[in-house]
Amino acid sequence: MPAFCAIDFGTSNSAIAIPAAASVELVELEPGHNSMPTAVFYAIEGLASFEDPQLHYGRAAVAAYVEGVEGRLMRSMESILGSTLASQATDVGGGRTVRYLDVIGGYLQHLRSLGQARAAQTLTQVVLGRPVFFVDGEPQRDAAAQAALEQAARAAGFADIAFQYEPIAAALDFETTVQSEQLVLVADIGGGTSDFSLVRVGPSLRQQVDRRGDILANYGVHIAGTDFDRQLELAYLLPHCGYRGLGPGGREVPSKVYFDLATWHLINTVYSQGRVAELQQMQGFYSDLRQHARLMSVVRQRLGHSLIGQAEAAKIAVAEAGKTVLDLGALEDGLHSVINEPEAMQVLAADLDLIAAAADETMVQAGVPHARVDALYFTGGSTGLAPLRARIAARFAQAQVVQGDRFASVARGLGQHARRVFGTASRRRER
Repeated sequence: MPAFCAIDFGTSNSAIAIPAAASVELVELEPGHNSMPTAVFYAIEGLASFEDPQLHYGRAAVAAYVEGVEGRLMRSMESILGSTLASQATDVGGGRTVRYLDVIGGYLQHLRSLGQARAAQTLTQVVLGRPVFFVDGEPQRDAAAQAALEQAARAAGFADIAFQYEPIAAALDFETTVQSEQLVLVADIGGGTSDFSLVRVGPSLRQQVDRRGDILANYGVHIAGTDFDRQLELAYLLPHCGYRGLGPGGREVPSKVYFDLATWHLINTVYSQGRVAELQQMQGFYSDLRQHARLMSVVRQRLGHSLIGQAEAAKIAVAEAGKTVLDLGALEDGLHSVINEPEAMQVLAADLDLIAAAADETMVQAGVPHARVDALYFTGGSTGLAPLRARIAARFAQAQVVQGDRFASVARGLGQHARRVFGTASRRRER
């Protein structure tokens, strides 16, 4: 097999594909998972020296952070590309600093090592996915972002590097099934962003390497799965702890702690000794002292990440079954919260409408009427939410609706592109 691979380096999750006999295969990055969180944790505890931090990747990195291990968690690393942060260093604890770009390089190196173990050979060639725009409306910063990612990939050990646009990659699997040229609207809705791309696909286009001209428009909003989790937690879980509750004088309880508890990267800030003491002193703000007692249970037992995890699980359960019951026994024996789909979708309605409106804006930018779209291709974890898919599909009544692999479509498409780019080159060298 040729020594190439493809990497979907995503904001929330990443994956790597390697060549297989007739196509490509995704590498198992963690037991039972072909994708893993784009996360690195620099642990301080138990170090032999400050120069040798214990590194954790993916779910292990998130688990270390949630469990309160001393150290620094790095997430959403793609967002620093194109910014001045890429060349700057950050404190990871224990008196050590690391350049942001080296964090990315180390993560890519970890993916490469897992790919090499599966392929049983050294991988020197890679196709990297990239958004249509790393930075909207600033071509120089956009070019700098790709150059920075290429630099990180070279530091990870790759010698031959190519790029492909993520919406093109997502459309490649669909393209293999069409018999004529079509317009497909790719809806890539993950944890942090909802991106739409109108892409031209067809048999005559499959072997072309440069496909940017086939992207007729691209538009997105920074609203997605983590926003849904936050809204559901605020609506169904945190009111039991006093969110939007009233004090003895009728004033609403201060809300900052609840927004922090519903925002993933701010949860640990609530656990500081000073913050806990401050919250304890706010008991007099609550008419219902049970709400304050539950809040103190959350912060003292460090249940914040567990609660947001329950909100995410509830979102999935409601999408699949239409109803779920949340067990909140960790806050108080026998406490629970019932969530029905109609009510939950009402809570999420504003966010869902903004995402669906982004699909409309994509068509406006392309100058193409909705009726011209032949297919809707859904990918990304949040497209598992049926009411969201329905909201978007309703705008394209004549289009075929296709659900791709929510977590692997982009990586598979990048792998197919890598086979065309590097597989063809390898065959030429063999001749």
